[in-house]
Amino acid sequence: MTTLIKNGTLVTADAEYIADILVEDGKIQAIGQDLGASADQVIDAQGKYVLPGGVDQHVHFSFEFNGAKVRGFESSKAAAAGGTTTVIEFVNQIRGKGLVDSVEDYRKANADGVAAVDYSFHAVMTDPRPEVIEEIPDLAKAGYPVMKLFMAYKGMFFHADDDAILKSLLKAKEAGVTVMVHAENADAIDVLQRQLIAEGKTEPYYHAVSRPPIVEAEATRRAIYLAQLADAPLYIAHVTCREAVEEIAAAHSKGQPVLGETCSHYLVLDESNLAKPDFEGAKYVCSPALRTPDHLEALWQAINQGWLNAVSSDHCGFDWKVQKHMGVDDFRNIPNGAPGLQNRLEVLWTYGVEKGKISRQKLVDVFAATPAKNNGLFPRKGSLTVGADADIVVFDPSWRGVFTVDDMLHDVDYCSYEGMEKIGRVEQVLLRGKQVVKDAVYVGENGDGQLLQCEPYGLLYQQ
Repeated sequence: MTTLIKNGTLVTADAEYIADILVEDGKIQAIGQDLGASADQVIDAQGKYVLPGGVDQHVHFSFEFNGAKVRGFESSKAAAAGGTTTVIEFVNQIRGKGLVDSVEDYRKANADGVAAVDYSFHAVMTDPRPEVIEEIPDLAKAGYPVMKLFMAYKGMFFHADDDAILKSLLKAKEAGVTVMVHAENADAIDVLQRQLIAEGKTEPYYHAVSRPPIVEAEATRRAIYLAQLADAPLYIAHVTCREAVEEIAAAHSKGQPVLGETCSHYLVLDESNLAKPDFEGAKYVCSPALRTPDHLEALWQAINQGWLNAVSSDHCGFDWKVQKHMGVDDFRNIPNGAPGLQNRLEVLWTYGVEKGKISRQKLVDVFAATPAKNNGLFPRKGSLTVGADADIVVFDPSWRGVFTVDDMLHDVDYCSYEGMEKIGRVEQVLLRGKQVVKDAVYVGENGDGQLLQCEPYGLLYQQ
């Protein structure tokens, strides 16, 4: 079957032009004028933008907290509905089991035949025994060349100390495995949390008070020094504050291969959301915490400077009425994370492009192209080029409305951006040539997604 997308304005990370796209056998076969007069299907994109399908390099379909589990890959249809055609999930290493085996066992049981979009995985090291450190290069061979370590969450099984981080960096660089860190000072957070609870400050707002920007900045600097010591690349996950950006920028200016990402909610939401009455603030408990409004502009600037080279969703689908209420008497027991998988593109468009903070090319860069590069998937993913997978989004910039849970496919009971203005919407989506969104309605099915083998030596190694 052939599909012709005609009359649209194609937007890539570095160009914008009017052209047709001809799709056949799941690939982009041609880009030009007056293509495919006899195509089996024609999509008229007149007055609309044609973008590459998004790559969300930071999602959670398996995270558990105090017995509560997020919505799994069955909810990945929300990605397609929001114009994201590739997701990369985090898999915690099982104690006593290897890194690769942990990922493969999880994949077979939870993602294969269930994922609605294409998918891959980052391993999370939780058991840094010497034999596990030696296994890190095997991640690259298996097609999973990014490994995450948590500097936060003192006392949790996935917390990593400096010993584990340094040893991981030294071993990872041998095989082109990128080490990604969640940078927060676990000890400082623990002290602040205990102090706040002792003072009777248990409400959701105090989650932010217990995780101020300095705990993120300190851990970011410490991780950068460890990477410098190891002479290895480093990637900082979900950067939220000016101080952490400054640490990344300083390292980058010295030629050290350090970059980071931020997330859509950190660009538009602030800590006032945590103070909403009737425990609604719990909806916004995520880590690192939301910041005061002055930090938002620093993040937008860092995107334009390239210090933050991707915008992810950090999607984490806990519900509010039951799971978030586990912490009604103690903010420490509120499951961390918020849904956002479906909203990333439309948030970036409404509050980035429409507000003049980023260009359309920069949107494509941080939404699709560079996340694909970071994870060894470019140009197969994240690009509109001949031979690439036909992952294509037709975006209508004229649509006006609001974000609401009624339109979400996250399978949770709230929307992180409820009631906020939305300009533009995802109208059509192709996943390897198959139409999975038609006229802004999801028409795909679970199992449409395919496993992706990522190449090692991502963008950080090419600087």
